[in-house]
This record gives sequence, structure tokens and C-alpha cells, in this order.
Amino acid sequence: MQKETEIKLRASRETLLALREHPLLKKRNKSGWSRHELFNQYYDTADRALAQARVALRLRRDGEQFIQTLKSRGQSVAGLSERNEWDWYLDKAKLDIKKLGDDCWPASLAELDKKTLKPIFTTDFVREKAEIAWGRGKTKVIIEAALDLGQVKAGKQSEEICELELELRQGDPEALLELAAELAADLPLMPCDISKAERGYRLHDADGYSLQLPAPELDATMSLDDAVVALGWQLLGNSQRLAEQYRFNGRWKLLGEWLQQLIELRALLGSLGQAAPRASSRELRELLDALIQDWRPRVEAGQDDEGVRKAAPGQFAEELGQTRWGLLSLKTSLWLLQRSWTEGRNARGDRQGAAELGKWLLHLLAEEAKALQLPRYQQQPEDLAEQSPRMERLLVWLHLARSVLELPEVDRLYGELAKLHELARQPLVEDALERRVEQAHLVWTLKAWKLLEK
Repeated sequence: MQKETEIKLRASRETLLALREHPLLKKRNKSGWSRHELFNQYYDTADRALAQARVALRLRRDGEQFIQTLKSRGQSVAGLSERNEWDWYLDKAKLDIKKLGDDCWPASLAELDKKTLKPIFTTDFVREKAEIAWGRGKTKVIIEAALDLGQVKAGKQSEEICELELELRQGDPEALLELAAELAADLPLMPCDISKAERGYRLHDADGYSLQLPAPELDATMSLDDAVVALGWQLLGNSQRLAEQYRFNGRWKLLGEWLQQLIELRALLGSLGQAAPRASSRELRELLDALIQDWRPRVEAGQDDEGVRKAAPGQFAEELGQTRWGLLSLKTSLWLLQRSWTEGRNARGDRQGAAELGKWLLHLLAEEAKALQLPRYQQQPEDLAEQSPRMERLLVWLHLARSVLELPEVDRLYGELAKLHELARQPLVEDALERRVEQAHLVWTLKAWKLLEK
């Protein structure tokens, strides 16, 4: 068994050509580019038992060589995919189920009759690969760069494969993200946490692709710094998967959910105070602000305008043709992996970063609740929109970390505050001011809110 650490970046055909000649890769290319035609057959049972167990089984032909591979889904950390992988070199193009022993086969599939495994879909593509190597400080980094172009086919359906895959052979995983970010500064590259196998399964069932990463397990005693990593990666990872799925099927709801992940990520960055000095997140905040500023008005307008909704997939394709989305994703991943906000902060910031999440969060929510001054906006509801950023800072924590709070009816607090925020974002028409007043009063009278204002 070996563990592979890699990152996949969706690209266009033009970008693939440009990558081959990119100065950064040309300078570090130690092997030259080699061309391989890879034919891959994936196997599963009729009820997709392997997919449900988050493993993939394939048989690959590379020239005259046949390779049987079993991969676990592993985990994704800060944009890097880590998977366990087992390879067996075979004499012929026939699945050898005897190789699938207890040392690699998932315990959850112990009762599965392996004779029921059958071909499900293919991923056939041309791979141009090269060994990219350089010195990073006192260590050497070796990365295999692969330019993949081809198709996933499932029955009569197909989808193009067009991506850059970077796999770490030697060195620190940070080097993968650093290289990817440098390339993404020049070329539109979209981090895409979906394997070729997942694409094949998605062709079978378009709704079977998991859009949400598992929620992190938060604990009231964990440090704020650890919580930032967990929540930051959840929001970023969800945004990447939502962007990929919206690109794939253009369903309007997904665009709004993608935007919401960015809004919550921005609110998270803005809520950390001295634990994350503003200079440490300035670049990320500026990239997020630009994306939100462009896409929020479209999403809000599209709630009542079918023309806006129909135009959005094309506009999103144009967005992916620029560099800012990929660059934001990769720089945020690197920021999380390196915990960049901890560098150069003062002693008070260190104390906040090390503080227990439950205690820090209660203090933050209390400060924000008092500063919101809800009684004022019961008298001046026309000005409530100016408090949208503050409400978003409250909402992101109430949404993602309310399980660590010892407050009564926290779920209700989140729901009612979310309604108030929605009213604050709506145009001032008809009875809008009256509804703002009523909702502000309702939030203000909640038990949890009263405790925060004490």
C-alpha cells in the first residue's frame, strides 16, 4: 500500500497547452514530458456498494501493462486529497478478485460477493507527465505533474476530462499548494475535489454527487486556532464542490449555496479579531470581497428574474475562465495549511488563538450582539442594512458552531436572526420597514439574545 497526496485542477484545453510551456514548469522539469494513453475500466456492484463504501476499483491498461488498483476515498485537508492506494500488476486485462484480500478490502464490505463486481464506466485519456523538482529551503521537492485530456463514459453519457494533476513524490505537502497557486496566478485553474471515478458515478446519477463535506467535530474546549482550520476548510471545500456541480448542471439553487459559502468564509475571517491580524488575511478578504460584490447582486436579482437565472451559467463559465476563483481557493488552502494568521501576531492574539472555543465564542457573540443595538433599529429600520456584515459574523458562528454554546434555544436564535438579516438585504418596498421592526423586536426579546446583552 502507498499513500498518495495530490491536488486536481480543472482546466481548459488552452490552459493545458499553456501549462506545458509555462516557465515555472519548464525551469523545474527534470524528465521532459512523456505521453501515455491510459484506458481505465471501473468496477462496482449493481447497487454501487463500493461507491457507498467510498472506494474505487479499476483496471488500467498503460501500453502493454495492466494494473489493478484499489483506492480509498481518504480525506481532503486544505485542498489536498490523501488516499490509500493498492496496485497489482497483472498479465492480462481481467480483474483478479483474489488480490482483494483482508489487508486492503474494507471491513464494511466483508460480506460482499466479489463475483458480483462488474464494469460500470470507463475513463480513457491521454496523460502527459513530467517530474518537476526543485529545492525548497534545505529540502528537495519532487512532484509528478500530469496533463490529462480525455473522456469519462458511462453508457451513452460522457464528460470531458481536462485537468492538471499534481502528485507529491517527495517533500512537504505545502509545496503542492505553493506550486499550484503560482500557476493559478497566471492561468485559470479550478481546484476540483472530485476524482475521475466520482465523475463516472455522477454520470450514472447526477444527484448522487455529495455536495457537502462532513461537518467538523467541534468541541467547546478546542482552541480557536483549531476551530478556524476546521471551519475554514469546511466552507472552502463546500464552495469548491458546489462550484463544480453548478458548472456541471447549472441548477440555480447551487449558485446561491456557493455564494453563501463565500459569504460565511468572509464573515469568519472578519470575526477573529487579534487572533488573526488583518494584515494576515488582507489578500483573501480582498479576493472574497470582489467575488461577493459581483455575484451577490446577481443571485439576489435572480430570485425573481428568470432571465438572470438563465444567464448565470454562462457568466459562471466566464468566471471560471478567469484566475481569481482558482487563486482564492488555493491561497485560502495554503493559508489554512500554514496557519498563516498565527505568524507575527502579538501576545494578546496568541492568547485569543489558544483560548477555548466555547468561552471565546460566547464573548464574541456578546460583543457583536451589544454592538448591533437592536432597539435602535426598531426605531430606524431603514438603516438596518448597514449592519449586514455584523449579522453575518454572528450567523456564521451560530450556524457552524452553535453546538458548543450553552445558550437556550440557540437554533431559534439562529433562525430568527437569519430572517432579520434577509429582511435587511431586501429592498424597501411596501411593508418592508414594518416587517424589519417586528423581526428586530422578536430577536431582541429572545432569551438567548437577552443573555448575550447582559
